[in-house]
Amino acid sequence: MRDLLKELMLIPGLSGHEERVATAIRAHLDRIGLAHRTDRLGNVMATIEGDDSAPSVMVFTHMDQLGFIVRKIEEGGLIRLERLGGVPERALAAQAVLICGSKGDVPGIIANKSHHATALDEKYRVLPYAELYVDAGFTSAAEAHQAGIQIGTPVVYHPRMLDLAHGRVAGSAIDDRAGCAALLDLAERLTTRSQGPTIHLVWSVQEEFNLRGVLPAARALAPDIALQIDLILATDTPDMEARGDVRLGGGPAISLYSFHGRGTLNGLIPHPALVRLIEKAAQAADISLQRSAHTGALTETSYVQLEGQGIACLDLGFPLRYSHSALEVIDLHDLEALVTLLYAALDRVGPGFSLERT
Repeated sequence: MRDLLKELMLIPGLSGHEERVATAIRAHLDRIGLAHRTDRLGNVMATIEGDDSAPSVMVFTHMDQLGFIVRKIEEGGLIRLERLGGVPERALAAQAVLICGSKGDVPGIIANKSHHATALDEKYRVLPYAELYVDAGFTSAAEAHQAGIQIGTPVVYHPRMLDLAHGRVAGSAIDDRAGCAALLDLAERLTTRSQGPTIHLVWSVQEEFNLRGVLPAARALAPDIALQIDLILATDTPDMEARGDVRLGGGPAISLYSFHGRGTLNGLIPHPALVRLIEKAAQAADISLQRSAHTGALTETSYVQLEGQGIACLDLGFPLRYSHSALEVIDLHDLEALVTLLYAALDRVGPGFSLERT
C-alpha cells in the first residue's frame, strides 16, 4: 500500500488536469486484468459483473488535487496564481510548487518576504493569494514562455512523501491519492471473488473544483448504492480536539453527517441501511470503526445522492490530519483496514439487501 500510495502521490494531477494520474491507474487495472473505460470528462470506470438480483454498487474516489492556475506572468519572470479549490492561504508562503508546463514540469517557490525587511504590522498578516507570486528563477516573461509556461498552466504543491513513525506518512495530495490506492487494492481483491453484486469502480475528476465531475459516471452506471472513499478529518491534535473523536491509527471511519455551510448549502445524511451494513461488517471482521459528524466539508455524494430516483450513499474514509495543506498526514494501517472493511461490506450486499426507508 505504501509503495502504491507513493507512486500516485508523486504524480501531479490538478483538478481538470488528471491525465497523468489516470494513466497510472489504467496501467494498474491492466496489470490485474480488469477492463476499464474513460468518459469525456476523464472519469476512469471498471465494472465487475455480479448478481443482477442484488443492488448494484458504485465505489468511487477522486483522482484530482487542489492547487493553482497561472494567472499572469510578470515582465521580470515572476508568476501570479489563481487559486483552484480550497487552498488555505495561511499555509502558502514559502511552499515549494511544481509548474506543469507544456514542455515539462518546472519547480518554483511561493515567495515569502525577507524577514529582515518585514515590518511589525506584516509579521502576523496572512497574505491573500492574489498578492503572492511564484519564483521559478526566470529573469523575464519570455524565459517562462520558452519553458512552456503560460496563462492557464496548472500548478500544484511540489509532490513529495515523507515516512513518519509508526507507519504514518506525510505528503502532498494524500487527499485523495490515498483513496485511489485503496480503490486499486480493492479492485485487485475483487477480481478473485466468486460471488457478489455488480460493482462499479470509479476514479473521478474535478472533485476539488466543483464536486460534480463524477456525475456523468453516476448517470451512466445508475447504481443503487454509492460508497465514496475520501478523508475523514482527524481530531486528535490540540487544534481539533473539540471537533470530534477520530484519531490516526484508530481505524477507518464513516461520516454520519456532513454539511458545508460556507456558500454551498449541501452535504450528506447517509442512508441508514448502509450505516448498518458497515457497522455489521466492521464488527464481524473485528475492525475498529470510527464515526464522524462535522460541518465545513462535503463530498461528491452530496450530488450523487440526487441522481436518477435517488442513490443510497455513504462516505467512508481514512483519518487525515492537516487537510489541504502541502503536507497531510495519514496512518497506513487505517487505509489498509478500510480496504478490508469495504471488501467485507460488499460481500454482504445480496439479493435480500433492502434499501427501503421503513
